[in-house]
Amino acid sequence: MSEPDYVAVNRVAWTKANAEYTDRKAHAAWTQDEITWGMCNARESDLQMLPDVTGRDVVELGCGTAYLGAWLKKRGARRVVGVDITPAQLDTARRLDEELGLGLELVEGNAEETGLPDASFDLAVSEYGASIWCDPYKWIPEAARLLRPGGELVFLRNSTLAILCATDEGPPIETLQRQQLGLHRLEWIEPEHEIEFHLGHSEWVRLLHGSGFELVDLAELYASEDTPDHSYYGFSRAWAERWPWEEIWRARKR
Repeated sequence: MSEPDYVAVNRVAWTKANAEYTDRKAHAAWTQDEITWGMCNARESDLQMLPDVTGRDVVELGCGTAYLGAWLKKRGARRVVGVDITPAQLDTARRLDEELGLGLELVEGNAEETGLPDASFDLAVSEYGASIWCDPYKWIPEAARLLRPGGELVFLRNSTLAILCATDEGPPIETLQRQQLGLHRLEWIEPEHEIEFHLGHSEWVRLLHGSGFELVDLAELYASEDTPDHSYYGFSRAWAERWPWEEIWRARKR
């Protein structure tokens, strides 16, 4: 079966990104003591969006260099499996896992159809992985399939408002740039060619409920004194200090 066009496009983009900066930054991320979320660098100790992972089985969907999975393994997760489409990112993750001896399992595959067994995990997570580069109408049901009853899904994405205000060049501005009705697939050319997926809040809620989840929490993230200055992926600190740049969703499988 041929893969969707966006998988190949995004693999090329992330192979380039890994060569340019994610490989270089991965060691610092893996060895970071505190769990932080997204470009806003929000502390998990403040947000409390993750369940206790002690002795639990975790799958990271669209793991990239797998630093989030590494953090969860250090927090006491029994098993962490990372799934990603980009071999270069997985090579970085495997190198660091061997160096640090955490014992992650890293699988090359599409988070929309992982091939992993049903009901084999207690927690599914995604931080800028499947959460924006996979079709939610495919990866959310797949996450539900992978989770045991009572298992949880936690994912971070750009806020819907940030996407509605984002310009074609990336940074959001103070006026709406696209309509929310029908929001789904977005193709960016600058700064790199990539294809993302975004929904409005009501569509997310319906999709989660229809896939067997109940919504537990939703956190909106703003820039704060902990947010580093950076320019990748259209981040604008001035914008993010006034409007939510990112969202973390937490849902539980019924």
